[in-house]
Amino acid sequence: MKIRVLTLFPSMFGALGESIIGRAIKNGLIDFEAVDIREYSIDKHHKCDDTPYGGGAGMVMTAQPIYDCINAVDPNHEYLRIFMSPSGERFVDATARELATHDNLLILCGHYEGVDKRVIDLCIDREISVGDYVLSGGEIAAMAVVDAAARFVDGVLGCFDSHEDESFSDGLLEYPQYTRPPEFMGLKVPEVLLGGNHKEIAKFRRECSLKLTRERRGDLLREDKDGN
Repeated sequence: MKIRVLTLFPSMFGALGESIIGRAIKNGLIDFEAVDIREYSIDKHHKCDDTPYGGGAGMVMTAQPIYDCINAVDPNHEYLRIFMSPSGERFVDATARELATHDNLLILCGHYEGVDKRVIDLCIDREISVGDYVLSGGEIAAMAVVDAAARFVDGVLGCFDSHEDESFSDGLLEYPQYTRPPEFMGLKVPEVLLGGNHKEIAKFRRECSLKLTRERRGDLLREDKDGN
């Protein structure tokens, strides 16, 4: 999978060079690059923002550098082009799974008060939001999307079941996990997990997932009931 992130701050994506995603990049399973939008600005100072028409606080990213950057990276529109936006569709587990089926992803990170709408109309296929809140820029949101989607690429996780047993994989929160020692600070691992009865373990974990989801994310159970 090839992923290109267009940003004013490419150094922020150094974090993706660590852990599971970092190994996937090093092993060639993910071809990742953070592209500096400033390099495509025709302004002599590489300026990429200006005051908004109609007034208002803050600055808006201008269309020209973004437009030229997108078309330099993806001249034949071979990438699925995504803009990280608070007004985009909600990013959920199903979205991550679907994005992982694409060979090429291009993710545009906005900054300041936003991006000139015309470049979105001209170049962007989808807008995605990671939650009902506003970040100072799209970089952190883009990292979340890259990390979540990349985990579903074949070979990125060592074991297929690793993401099939995670939270949201079946519409529920994941059950609690335990490891050695069997007792820590007076707290013991549930006895059922020590017995080796896989049927009883599966039942226990399912009950824990339901209980945790009911307590913390009842909306997930309502969505499941409604068939959504």
